Amino acid sequence: MLRRVVTLHVERSKTMARTLKRGAAFVALGRALTAGARGGPSLGARIGALPRMIAATARGRYDGGLRLAMMTAATAYIVSPVDAVPELFLTVFGLIDDAVMVTWLAGAVLAETERFLEWEARTSTVVPGHVVP
Repeated sequence: MLRRVVTLHVERSKTMARTLKRGAAFVALGRALTAGARGGPSLGARIGALPRMIAATARGRYDGGLRLAMMTAATAYIVSPVDAVPELFLTVFGLIDDAVMVTWLAGAVLAETERFLEWEARTSTVVPGHVVP
C-alpha cells in the first residue's frame, strides 16, 4: 500500500513538473512576443509592418521586391497541396524540405521586417521635396 502511494506521488510530481515546464515555456514565449528579441522590434510590430512593407514595395518606395517575391514563393511552396504527395510516401524525409523552408521563411520575415522598420524610421524624419536654388 505504501509503495503504491509513493508511486502515485512520484507520478503526480512528474506530471506537475511537466505542467510547470510547459507553463514556463508559454510565459517565455509570451515575453518574446511582446518584447522584441535582442532589443529589436516586437513580433506584433513586425506583423503590423508587413502590410506597410508590401505597400511601400508595390509603390516603389522600398527596395524589398526580390525578397518579398522569394518569401511569397516560399509560402506558396509550404502550403502547396502538390508537396503533400512526397510527404505521404516519404514520411519524415518528405517533411524535412518543409521544415527547412519554414525555418528560412521565419528568418527572412524577421530580418526583412526589422530592415523595413529601420528604413521606415529613417524616412519618417526626412521631409520629401526638392532643393530650390
